[in-house]
Amino acid sequence: MKLEKYKKKDLKKTGIIIFTIACILLITGVFLYTSFASFETRENFNIINGNVQDLGDIYFAYYIDNQISLTAPEKGSQYVFDQENSSCTNNAEVIWNYEIWGPTVKNLTTTKTKCYLKFKKEYNETILNGAYPVIKDELIPVTINSDGTVKRADLSSEWYNYEKKNWANAIILKDESTANNYKAGSVIPEDAIESYFVWIPRYKYKIFDDGNYPTLTTIENAVQTIEVVFENKDTPISSGTTTGSWLTHPAFTAFNTNGMWVGKFEPSRNSGSGDNIRNGDAVQIKPNVQSWRNIQVANAFYTSYDYKRNLESHMMKNTEWGAVAYLQHSIYGSQISIRINNNSNFITGYAANNEPTCGYTATNEECNRYCNDGSCNTAYPNSLLASTTNNITGIYDMAGGAWEYVMGVMLDQNGKPMSGRNSLYNSGFNGPFGCPTCDEDTSGLTELTTGYDFPNLRYYDTYAYATVDEQYQRRILGDATGEMGPFNTQTYLTQTRQIGSWYSDETWFVLSYIPWFLRGSAYYRGSDAGIFTFRNTYGHVSSNGSFRIVLMP
Repeated sequence: MKLEKYKKKDLKKTGIIIFTIACILLITGVFLYTSFASFETRENFNIINGNVQDLGDIYFAYYIDNQISLTAPEKGSQYVFDQENSSCTNNAEVIWNYEIWGPTVKNLTTTKTKCYLKFKKEYNETILNGAYPVIKDELIPVTINSDGTVKRADLSSEWYNYEKKNWANAIILKDESTANNYKAGSVIPEDAIESYFVWIPRYKYKIFDDGNYPTLTTIENAVQTIEVVFENKDTPISSGTTTGSWLTHPAFTAFNTNGMWVGKFEPSRNSGSGDNIRNGDAVQIKPNVQSWRNIQVANAFYTSYDYKRNLESHMMKNTEWGAVAYLQHSIYGSQISIRINNNSNFITGYAANNEPTCGYTATNEECNRYCNDGSCNTAYPNSLLASTTNNITGIYDMAGGAWEYVMGVMLDQNGKPMSGRNSLYNSGFNGPFGCPTCDEDTSGLTELTTGYDFPNLRYYDTYAYATVDEQYQRRILGDATGEMGPFNTQTYLTQTRQIGSWYSDETWFVLSYIPWFLRGSAYYRGSDAGIFTFRNTYGHVSSNGSFRIVLMP
């Protein structure tokens, strides 16, 4: 009996011990599961600078707003990678590749490695109402210090602020494969940068002058603040046509985008020879280099078009120029006359030391000084007065530098876009000539048929036919031409004509034998140059003529 009692007692104790051990194992298992269930196992990890390497297992744990998650946040969910607080064991390093939307790990060893990837909300400025900068593919968001130092932006921190006139900037690298070499906050050297761009958010504006005046009247200064409200592409379009009504700017509705990336400077060539060619691979957009000139409109357009097809690159339209000009003269821009780039070698990003007080008829006199040695101007990054924001975040070369061709052309009497003046002076686009026998043109050609066809209509603006260059009512609302009136009487060369736009910027509308638009003016034009300057041209090769590139991702 004693033995039986002893055995029962012993078995009871043993059962308690086994139960206790089982509980401990269960609790431990639950702990281990909750600790590691969120790790995603990758065997033979191979995303290391594009090279396949057998380096053993790697495990990822994702944290969204410090809460553990089984997966990374979805692309487009307004979450960004928290580089500073993410880490790996075994001295490995993890970087988020935004293009493939996945991690890149460096310095892996054959030892199993665990990486902790943390994500936090993307910074977005409330007043943009959803028209946030679009970062995709080759575009890298950056901040630019006052001394021109470029750093990769931390997308979770304030890297732009339109309320403070700090516009968003992005770059494209010369070697795009090196993009993941630069963490948020790290310096990107100038010699690694191919191109700079500035974000113009989608907006509607209040029409301040519909430009439908029957006659031109003398008004000395029509300058005013342009009312702008940012909106995203899902917002119902405002379709105003009269003074005081609201209009969604047509620069954005043509492509139905939340905004556009505009070349920060006039483009230049990065290699090769010959200017009047189609070569998207030769493009760079940088400060302190000579702008690309001596190119017909068609070659300028298709060079821009070929540059970054995945980002909907194209040559700036007349209405897109207007979108920049109107934002510059809203509360989100500098709201002053942009200082002319008076560098006589067409070097980008410069600003005259003094505001010119006379036009180009005064040849390099004190009232209109230009130079190439820095004696009368200042180079980027110290040329803030030439920026649309009066700080380093804005767009440059929109007054002076080189004249800029834009995609804005007049239609002939049959409604066809015109090629140019004649076979000697034309854009390179197929189309009728405005004056086939002018300039000793004996070709007998009345139109160009051996050039490029015009692209899809969304890539260019068209204007009604006329034989007089003062019919400004042919404007497109938003293009910063006819709306800038009424125009004041001004003596220009030997003529007295209605020519002065805001700040007395020079104005000549397109007409039958001069069908293309130029904007901004050139370095030697003095007070005639400005962001509201526009004039007519043939679309031909010109030593003073450049262009500008826009991305519409």
